[in-house]
Amino acid sequence: MIVGKEELYEEAKESLNRIQSFDVEKLPRTSDLGSRLNFSDVVEPAKQLIDLYKRLSLTALQDFPDNILTVVRDNANNHFKLFSQVLDFTPEQQDPGSARTALINQVVAAYQPAFQALHAYIAYSLHRSADFQRLDSEARATLQAIEDKAAKIAESLSQHENDAQDVLNEIRRVAAEEGVTKQAAHFNAEYELHNTEASKWQKNAIYLAIGLGLFSVISLFLHKVPFLKPENTYDAVQLSISKFLIFSVIAYMMFLSAKNFLNHKHNAIVNKHRQNALMTHSALVEASGDQGVRDAVLLQASSCIFSPQSTGYASGNESDVSNQKSMVEILSRPVAQAIKEVNK
Repeated sequence: MIVGKEELYEEAKESLNRIQSFDVEKLPRTSDLGSRLNFSDVVEPAKQLIDLYKRLSLTALQDFPDNILTVVRDNANNHFKLFSQVLDFTPEQQDPGSARTALINQVVAAYQPAFQALHAYIAYSLHRSADFQRLDSEARATLQAIEDKAAKIAESLSQHENDAQDVLNEIRRVAAEEGVTKQAAHFNAEYELHNTEASKWQKNAIYLAIGLGLFSVISLFLHKVPFLKPENTYDAVQLSISKFLIFSVIAYMMFLSAKNFLNHKHNAIVNKHRQNALMTHSALVEASGDQGVRDAVLLQASSCIFSPQSTGYASGNESDVSNQKSMVEILSRPVAQAIKEVNK
């Protein structure tokens, strides 16, 4: 808030700013005036005078009334005019030496009256600039702003950390699914192989069954073929044995083809089941929140995938020892865990 008139304040501000920013290095003019008429002697007094004005801050002018603004403006204008006379000095005038000496003396003598006129206002300006209460308030406000910004940054970093963790978990999940899919491809390849072989043996069994049926029908009329017609009992026995042997071989080949078809079909189903178990066990594990249930699912899935299965070639029923062991382990874990908790 400006105390004095705004117009007078602007004039005082402009005058003070002009003399504060004056460059004293322009005053000597050695290149223009030579070594005899230059003003190198006014450089130091001019610096002292300008430094005095620099101690009076432009901000303090807002608190000054009109009479003080007038004093500041007039003093600044007078001293700037004195510097301008030095800059405008020409050696063509009458008695340039005396004029030069007079200007130098005026600059040298300008500091004391300027100090007498401005020292009280400079003291106020310095006090206003060093208003410790205001500085403390500003420092507290700045500190609070820094704390608020730090809290926002910490919150943002926390959010970014959560997002990064979510992305990492998603990457891990996708990598796990990719790994599961890659491993499941082995079982799928075995399924395709056994399924193809089962189709081949199924066709062979069908062809042999048709051949066996045709041979059975044809064998009813073999004895009527002239060159196969038995002439005596020996020929009849020999023909019967031949028919039986041919029938037995065809029947055995049909039985073997059917068995191979069933075995390959069985192995195809087993490998497909293993593939499905490998593909779905992770979903079951993630859906369960209980660690015991997770262990049970993993144990059953591992048993399904890695335990030996019946191939169909071995005779007799194969005992399911692995499943029995798995069930014992599953049922024993809660009991063991309960015992540990009681012992604690």
